[in-house]
Amino acid sequence: MKPLKTASLWAALTLCTAPAWAVVDAPVRQAMEAINAKQAQQAFDLLSPLEGARAGDPDFDAALGIAANEVGQFARAIFALERVLVVQPDNARARAELARAMFAVGDTANARKLLQETKEQGVPEGVGRTIDEFLQAIDKVDEAGRSSMKLHVETGIGYDNNVNSGPSSNSFAVPFFGGAMVTLLPAGQKTDASYFQLGAGLSGRANLAPRWSFIGNANASIRKHGNNASAFDIEQIDASAGVSYREERNEFSGVVNLGQTAIDGSTLRRISGLTGEWTYRSDGTRQWGTYLQISNLDYPSQPNRDARRTVLGTSFAQQLGSGMLYYVGGYVGRERVKNSLFPDLSHRMMGLRAGMQMSLSANWSLFTSASVESRKYGGVNPLFFTVRNDTQLDLSVGAAWRVSEQWRITPQINLNRSNSNIVVNDSSKASLSIMARREF
Repeated sequence: MKPLKTASLWAALTLCTAPAWAVVDAPVRQAMEAINAKQAQQAFDLLSPLEGARAGDPDFDAALGIAANEVGQFARAIFALERVLVVQPDNARARAELARAMFAVGDTANARKLLQETKEQGVPEGVGRTIDEFLQAIDKVDEAGRSSMKLHVETGIGYDNNVNSGPSSNSFAVPFFGGAMVTLLPAGQKTDASYFQLGAGLSGRANLAPRWSFIGNANASIRKHGNNASAFDIEQIDASAGVSYREERNEFSGVVNLGQTAIDGSTLRRISGLTGEWTYRSDGTRQWGTYLQISNLDYPSQPNRDARRTVLGTSFAQQLGSGMLYYVGGYVGRERVKNSLFPDLSHRMMGLRAGMQMSLSANWSLFTSASVESRKYGGVNPLFFTVRNDTQLDLSVGAAWRVSEQWRITPQINLNRSNSNIVVNDSSKASLSIMARREF
C-alpha cells in the first residue's frame, strides 16, 4: 500500500511537539540533523547498526523510527517507535510516526487508533484538523478495501514452434521392442503454428465482517491454431472461491479451486481442490506468502493418469525504492496416481521461481520470469526400462505498454526446455505473442 500525501501532518506534529532528544549524544543529534536536512538514508545508515546496543533508549528509538519511516523501512520503524511509547506514552510525535508506519503496512485500524489518541492528548487546532483529514483518508482506504470487483478481457496473436510439446527426435529406439527404431506418427511430432487467443477474467472481494472477506475469481480462454494444427486448439476455464481473514499484517485465506482443460473440443483434464495461504506483509514494500494446495486431477479419456497432487510452497516479494518489483519462491510436492498399477506415472517435484518488473517510463515497463522444476518418477517406465527423471526450465521476457488507464499492450517471448532421460519426454519450444488487454 502506498502512503498518502501526509507530509503536512508529520510536519505539523513536529512543530507542535517538544522533541524527545533535547539532551542527546552525538549519533542521535547527527541523525536528527540529517533528517531535518532531508538526508534520511544517511540517518538510518548511522543508527541502524547501533540498534542492538541502544534499543530501549527513547531518544535513540525515536530518531531511528523517524529515519526508518522516511526511507520506507516501516517494520523497523514500528518496532523502534513502539519501544518509545513504552517509556514515553505521551510522546505525540512518536505516536503519530507509529500511525504513519502502521498505515504504510496496511494496518489501518491501529493507525486510526493512534491518530485519535494523539488528537485526544491535545494538539493545536490546525494539527487537529490535519489529523481529521488523515482519518477521513483512512476511512476511504478501508471502504475501498472492503468490496471490489475487477473485470478484464484480452485478445492477441502469436506463434509457437511446438504447439503439442512434441519430442526433439521423431525416431528413437524402444527397449521394450528389443531396441527397434520407432517413428512417431505426424500427430505426435513437433508441430509449429500461429495462433489467435481470446480470454476474460473476473475477480472480486466482498466484506463479510471487519476482518472477514469473501474472495473469488474466474478465468476463461481459448486458443485457435492455424497451419492445419486445429487438433491442438485449447480451451481453458478455472475458478476459485473462498474466504479471507486479516489480522494486522497477516492475511489467511482458504479457497476451493475448479478447472478444466479441453483439446480440440474434448476434455483432457479436470482439476478440483483446496488451497490455503498465509500472507505476511512485513511493511509497505515487502511480503511473504506460504501456501498448501491439494488437488484431484481427473483425465476422462485416460483414467490411469487420475491423481492426487499436493504442493507446499513459499515466496517473497519486494518493491524497491526505484519502483522495481521482484519476487522469488520455491515449492515441493507430490503427484500420486490413484491406480497403483501405474507407479511410473507418479512423481515427486521440487521447483524454484523468480521474476521482476521494472518501470522504464510512465507508460512502459519490462518484466521477466524464470522457473526450474525437477521431477523424479516413482516406478520403471514399461517401454524404456528406466525410472524417468525430468528437469523443466521456463523463461519469459516481455514488456507492457500502458496505452491508457484501461488499455495495455503486451509483447512477450516464452522459452521452454524439458530435459528427460526418456527421449519421448525430451522437448523444447519457443513462442512469441502480442496481447491487448482491456480492464474495467
